[in-house]
Amino acid sequence: MIMSYLTSLDPMALVRALPGNVAQGLIWGIMALGVYITYRILDFADLTVDGSLATGGAVAVMLIRGGMHPALSLIFAFIAGMIAGLITGILHTALGIPGILASILTQISLYSVNLAILGKSNQSIGIAQENLVASIRYVTADDRIFFFLKLIVICLVIVAVVYWLFGTELGSAIRATGCNQQMARAQGINTNFMKVVALMVSNGLVGLCGGMYSQYQGSADVNAGRGAIVIGLAAVIISEVIFGKVCAGKKYTFAYTLAAVFVGAILYYVAYTLVLWLKMPSDYMKLFSAVVVAVFLAVPYLKDKYAVSRKGAK
Repeated sequence: MIMSYLTSLDPMALVRALPGNVAQGLIWGIMALGVYITYRILDFADLTVDGSLATGGAVAVMLIRGGMHPALSLIFAFIAGMIAGLITGILHTALGIPGILASILTQISLYSVNLAILGKSNQSIGIAQENLVASIRYVTADDRIFFFLKLIVICLVIVAVVYWLFGTELGSAIRATGCNQQMARAQGINTNFMKVVALMVSNGLVGLCGGMYSQYQGSADVNAGRGAIVIGLAAVIISEVIFGKVCAGKKYTFAYTLAAVFVGAILYYVAYTLVLWLKMPSDYMKLFSAVVVAVFLAVPYLKDKYAVSRKGAK
């Protein structure tokens, strides 16, 4: 029985799926970068992601259907995500609603907003549409090398912009707010304003990811962002566990960390495809995502605990 199972596995099928994994990982890495900003830099549990990703996709698709250039539509997808982050920030800072509850309220509200933007639950771009920034039909075409180079350049530009932003006075104030709010206030920093700005930048990136992903798959769906926060966290945690020691202590540690998030997203999708290739039931893929996040979250804690116990034993 085991032999028949092993012989039924086609290694070439896994190889053929790799280009799609890399493409999705690069696109979703943009979203993971937004999650990194709130989760690691700001220390804010933001669940707006599940809604703002679908919002970015909905805005991009409807603008493209209306005749706008696909590249220009991504700017509006970014702005739409920023507005979603602004709403979460206002609910939290101006109305005193706890961060996680404020983000949940925004996320729930965005479902209706996304439905209003799309007009129905799903809208497609159309197979004849040209000049798409990312499209699934190019992954296996003759020009796939150019396609991947374009995606890599886009991701590197985004990393460079984020790196520059957090090197400015505004970015340093955001990092100080996430590190120690009391100390930041003592230095005259308006921490509430910094939270709102960070949430806007984070969800702007998520909206941009939604716009690119909708172009990649050729459609937008109101449920497109469901579970996105788990994928984002998985990418961030995987990158930290695998590349944490490699990046530590180097001159451009922060830049390496930002870039590693994209690699974490790619590795997540490779692992995801590997599970499907092993013919595991697709109904349990959400469970798989949760288990991956839980395992990688537990690894640093268990390693530290083991190191402390070894020191105590000596």
